[in-house]
Order: sequence, then C-alpha cells, then structure tokens
Amino acid sequence: MKIGDNRALGYARAIGRVAARKSDREPLAAADSATVLDIPEAELTPKVRTAIMSLMAEVQRLRDEIQQSQRRIAYLEQLADEDTLVPVVNRRAFVRELSRVMSYGNRYNVSSSVLYFDVNGMKTINDLHGHAAGDAALTHVARVLSESVRESDIVGRLGGDEFGVILAHSDQPAAKEKAQALTASIERTPFEWKGQRMRLQVSFGTYTFGPGETADAVLDAADRAMYAHKQTANGRA
Repeated sequence: MKIGDNRALGYARAIGRVAARKSDREPLAAADSATVLDIPEAELTPKVRTAIMSLMAEVQRLRDEIQQSQRRIAYLEQLADEDTLVPVVNRRAFVRELSRVMSYGNRYNVSSSVLYFDVNGMKTINDLHGHAAGDAALTHVARVLSESVRESDIVGRLGGDEFGVILAHSDQPAAKEKAQALTASIERTPFEWKGQRMRLQVSFGTYTFGPGETADAVLDAADRAMYAHKQTANGRA
C-alpha cells in the first residue's frame, strides 16, 4: 500500500511525540508500536514497520545515552565540590556558595554571617600520633560541624585545619552565639584514635557581611577575627 506525504508526516510527528515522553525508564516495546503511534495495523507495511521501529529504537538509545551523561555530569560536579579529605565542601565550592548568599542578601537586604574555625593543637597530634591521626581529627571536626548546623547552612574546609560555616539569615549576635555553641559541641565530643580519647579545641571568628563586599574580603575579615580570638585565648592561658 502506498502511503502519501501527509500520512508520512503524521508518522514523523507521532515518533516525535514518543521521543518527548517523560517516562524515561519505560522501554519502547516493538509489540506496542501500533498502539503507541496510533497507526492502524493495516497501514503498516513491512518496510514502514521496520523504519518506525528502527527510529523508535534510536530514540530509546539516545535517551539512555543522555541519562548516562547526566548521571556522569552530576557525579563529576559532586567530586569537584567535595573536599579531598573530609566530608564537607572544598574552598572553591564554599566561596561560590558564599557569593550566592551575599548576592541574595544584597538584593533582599538580609543579614548573613560567616564563621571561621581553626583547630588548635594539630601539630601536636601529628607529631605524637602521626598524620593519619591528624586527618582523622579533621574528619571528626567536620562531622561535628555538619551535624550541628541547619540544612540551609554550609560547612566547608578552607584549607589545612581551617573550616568555615555560612549562616544564612544570621546577624552578628546570632553568629557569635552559634560559633560558641559549635565550639562547645566540638570540645564535648571526644575524638578517639586507637583507643585513646583526645579533646579537640578550636578558635573561632565571626563576620556579618553587608552590601558591596566580596567573598574574599569577607573570609579575610572572619579569618582576622578568628586570629584575634586565638590570641586572646592564648593570652588568658
């Protein structure tokens, strides 16, 4: 049976509708072709059937390749954001998220803050117990921080034994109160290494940022506040 141009165009459009289906995981079965494309069985000559099924198989193959590529991209993006040692974001991802929170605050006049932590005594831990113990101590601190903040807050490792926390919708008094609470959580959660318990301590700095500042300037201000706090604590000691 000869099929005219209009009917052929209808087949092409029907195939396009199949390609646009949202049920990505549903395979295109050959037995369902007449139902799927809404074409009477009598009009499906062997050549037309073969052509349609070939196109549908190609659509499915391309859909599968796109899904695999999307999963691969998501995995690579996650790797690019994760710190190589501890279960928090790395400095690059932290600065990116800080810039995003700053842009939001500038637009809606919302106060947000950064906490800057430095783990005290890491050299002693490394010297006495080895660098594996030091890495485990940093991982311990990262987990305590992550488990003690809101889902909207962001914890990152800024380098070495330094960590940062972005507190959205948080002014300076609230930031200082949260920093003190996190410090207490770290100190009262013992770190164990090969059967030995160690008490970890941190110094902190807080900074609430406003319009017109940059992420680097905000981190520098929080870092200086942390250093001042460390010096004061050492002076008291």
